[in-house]
Amino acid sequence: MIFQKSTPKNVVEEDVNLNESPNATERVDEVETVVGPSVNVEGDFASEGNIIVKGTVSGSVHTSRFLFVEVGAKIMANVRAGNAKISGEVKGNLKVRETIELTSTAKVLGDIEARVLSVEPGALLFGKVSMPGIEGAEVRNIKPRPSRRSEETVEVGE
Repeated sequence: MIFQKSTPKNVVEEDVNLNESPNATERVDEVETVVGPSVNVEGDFASEGNIIVKGTVSGSVHTSRFLFVEVGAKIMANVRAGNAKISGEVKGNLKVRETIELTSTAKVLGDIEARVLSVEPGALLFGKVSMPGIEGAEVRNIKPRPSRRSEETVEVGE
């Protein structure tokens, strides 16, 4: 079931610790939207608050804040988020403004764009990764440098 609720800041769901990841200051805010485990959302899904996905979402997902995809949850859509933690399955491209964390149970079939990528052992990722925002970094072909040793001709005489 999709619902919006207002909870006190000191109440956090039992199975989700929003403060355990690197950008915790952004995640301290209350959870705004939860897609329950028995819910299938079809279409574009957008929120300006934190989102927890426990069910299935098809279409597109957008939040300027934090997205958490729990173990067993599935997103079959392109995703845009401020920060994300993926423990379930995502089939689509992920564009994350800051940090994305793939836990050991994550399965991502799509490209990832993020400034910081954290991957735990066991996570599966089938796609390209790009990390924009790194100033001065260029992708270029690197040619091997010639050897500094000078070549000498040795003559064998009688």
